[in-house]
Amino acid sequence: MKLNSISDNPGANKARKRVGRGIGSGLGKTAGRGHKGQKARSGVAIKGFEGGQMPIHRRLPKRGFKKPGQKQFNAVNLERIQVAIDAGKLDAKATVDAAALIAAGVIRRAKDGVRILSRGELKAKVAFKVAGVSAAAKDAIEKAGGSVEIVAPAKAAEEGASA
Repeated sequence: MKLNSISDNPGANKARKRVGRGIGSGLGKTAGRGHKGQKARSGVAIKGFEGGQMPIHRRLPKRGFKKPGQKQFNAVNLERIQVAIDAGKLDAKATVDAAALIAAGVIRRAKDGVRILSRGELKAKVAFKVAGVSAAAKDAIEKAGGSVEIVAPAKAAEEGASA
């Protein structure tokens, strides 16, 4: 293989549209913009504008409520933990906490803590030290011979200490 023999897949690079190059080109004169009007001119920015009619984003009702300062947990399923143990990334004999899961590559960052969910099966006997666990996940962990210790979320503990 030589550098001059390398080529892209057919159709991977589309030719750009050359507009305003004479009437015979098919995209000359008005360059595909129609005649006059706001959109025929440069500097048009009318994303949500509907010609004076109330825009749809203002007509539709707003729903829901986001509680300010709500805790964000990392949800980790049992099957993810079992895969990490099988791959040798997680030590089943050591306590599994947020730091161990980050080191194993199961989660990227700790956020406000880790919450264990029940999808999948856990075969190893593991001791967990996490911010939360679902009832079904707790049953599955205890059935496998493991244990769960619930610790306060990281930021909640810091706020309590400063108060």
